[in-house]
Order: sequence, then C-alpha cells, then structure tokens
Amino acid sequence: MKLKDKVAIVTGAARGIGEAIAYRFIEEGARVTLCDIDEQALKNVDLKVKEMGGECLLAVGNIVDRNFVQSMVDNTIKTFGDLDIMVNNAAITRDAILHKMSGQQWNEVIDVNLTGTFNCLQAAAIYMRGKGKGTIINVSSTSRFGNPGQLNYSASKGGVVAMTRTAAKELARKNVTCNCISPGTIWTDMLKAVPEQALERLRSGIPLGRFGDPKEVAHLAVFLASDEASYITGQTINCDGGSFMI
Repeated sequence: MKLKDKVAIVTGAARGIGEAIAYRFIEEGARVTLCDIDEQALKNVDLKVKEMGGECLLAVGNIVDRNFVQSMVDNTIKTFGDLDIMVNNAAITRDAILHKMSGQQWNEVIDVNLTGTFNCLQAAAIYMRGKGKGTIINVSSTSRFGNPGQLNYSASKGGVVAMTRTAAKELARKNVTCNCISPGTIWTDMLKAVPEQALERLRSGIPLGRFGDPKEVAHLAVFLASDEASYITGQTINCDGGSFMI
C-alpha cells in the first residue's frame, strides 16, 4: 500500500474527483478526513468507505470559513494523530459570459476556489512546517488557460497554480512538497448534464478521443501523495487526455 498509515484531508470529497481520490487513498491504506458542504452526500461516501473497511472522519462545512478549516485540521490531528497529506479539491462554478457576469458570481467562485484553497493550504502548511514533513496537492483545471463563459473559474484556477508554485518555494526547506493536478474534461455529474451535441464538440477536442474518469485523476493524486513523489514539488501536472497540446 502506497499510503499505509498516512493521514489525509480531502476537500470536495462528496462527489466527482474528490470522492474518487478519497476512495483511492483508503484503498492505499490512508485514514482520511472527508470535507464537503453537502452533508448527505458526504454521509453516502462515509458509508462506502466503511464498506471498504476504511477509517474516515467527516468535516461538514465551508472552506471559506477559516475557523471551520482550522477546526477540521485540529480534529484530524486529534483523531488520527497526524496530518501527512492535504488535498485541496473543493471548487464551484458560476458560469456566465464576461459582460453578463455579476459581482456575486465572481465573488462566490473566487471565495471558494481561491480563498478557500488558501485557507486549507495555509492551515495544513503551518502544521507540516512544524513537524518538518508533509505533502500538499492542489487541484486546478485546464480552464486556467481561458474558457469562454468561465472568466471567474479560469481566474481562480490560474491562481491556484500560482499559489502552488509560491508555496512550494516557501515550504521546500521544511521538507514539505506542494504540487498541482490540472484535470481536463472529466466524466463527472456536472458533465453528464451537458447536451450530447455539446459533449461531442468537447470530445472532438481531446487527442485521446474520450473524457477522463475521476479514478484517473485519483491515481495521479495517489502518486503525488506517496513517497515515490518525494523529490517532486512546485509542479502542475495535466491529466487531460492530451488537451494541453492543442
């Protein structure tokens, strides 16, 4: 097991990529705090984790709330005795084209995707600095290159990459690594709601000719969280079927 006896927090763990990461971490022997704002969906993940024979702790709340984030980190350490891995995956979309985007749509996305990620990154980094070891994984998106209708989301995900590089430089001397995963078009519930004609246009722009599976992103997260990636930091790795090349 690549993560045996490791302790991790995964935000946005109730569905999609976060849920897949949580299951893969459990499979690899980690104990995991599952964080999400959707309590019922999180309880469903908790049931599956228990069926797998894994150990998890639920943290229901909003990562925009710094007090909640600190409490989550503190409770994780109190319950499991440590914190080795922080996965900052939680994010939202509030799509609109530039001239129709409201201030509220902008603020909500920046608050969760950028400020919320900072809150979790900082709380984990302070603890990891103190113990002289740790792994932080942030989740960005290939939308960071610019995606019509997602000015707010693209800006937030570009910011996550910048935060990752800066944090990696600051934390390296404390033996804490910080890397970023940038998923492309992944087959999640959000994508399943898109009309078939639009799906075909998206699919045609992917060199591998298909959408990604959340498990494929989770496999990469396992590698970055494991000791096998101990000499990798400050990197943004695209998991996008080759879309980055276009």
